[in-house]
Amino acid sequence: MLQLKGISVDAISIGGLETCIQLPGMDVAFDIGRCPRSAVFRNTLLFTHAHIDHMGGITWHAATRSLMRLTPPTYVVPPANVPAIEAVFAATRALDDSELPHTLVPVAPGSEYVLPCGVVVRPFPAVHVVPCQGYGLWEQKRKLKPVYQGLPGEEIRRLRVDEGIEVTDRVETPVVAFCGDTRIEVVEQQEVVRKARLLILECTFVDERVSVASCRERGHVHLEEIAERAELFENEAILLTHFSARYTAKDIVAALDARLPPGLRERVTPLLNGHKGEPLDMDAQ
Repeated sequence: MLQLKGISVDAISIGGLETCIQLPGMDVAFDIGRCPRSAVFRNTLLFTHAHIDHMGGITWHAATRSLMRLTPPTYVVPPANVPAIEAVFAATRALDDSELPHTLVPVAPGSEYVLPCGVVVRPFPAVHVVPCQGYGLWEQKRKLKPVYQGLPGEEIRRLRVDEGIEVTDRVETPVVAFCGDTRIEVVEQQEVVRKARLLILECTFVDERVSVASCRERGHVHLEEIAERAELFENEAILLTHFSARYTAKDIVAALDARLPPGLRERVTPLLNGHKGEPLDMDAQ
């Protein structure tokens, strides 16, 4: 479990194999490629796109929650994926003779969805080889309007209750942005990606074994592209994920240390829990 600027993150992400990013404090997860056991307890899942390493665990998640007598989960998905997801569930029900209860909620960029904890979810377009959307998570709080600041509490209560005056403003803060699979343009195009307290950004390739051009053809981010845009990142913390399975943890850390300027490197945490063993040959990734 990682703690990044006050946000708990339980995550696994290996490019081409599986991605599941959980935020236990908000009871939500992004994507579910293979469904880690801990993710069974997440009530709401936000899906970025339909590649198997990001959506392959969806029916397993629904089935296991049902087996454990947990409440049916809610799956927030790109609208274009709804017919195919419904077909997957229909086929699995026929094969498994099970109900797989769940709620499918299509939410597109320009719309929003409010989590049970009150956090507001707003999708944004990502730039991948298939339709993909990222998500910004926003905390909302009420703040006393400047004109009423300094007044005694009893006077504020009187204005609010007796006179019906709205004494507060709603203040929104972007706390998390998750981009799914994407090219680097998402950083330039989406303000929430640059400004969220915690940015969770893929970085599939980190060195010359895969060129920037080849990386872009596959719809991913190369470490060189992040380094070139270092001044754009205003985030307090950045979690880099989705590293290719061809890299070891040592490879990844060495590349970050060599290529990122100090002001950015000190805010970057690489997600390494899938890269402890022998690297794999992932040329098709």
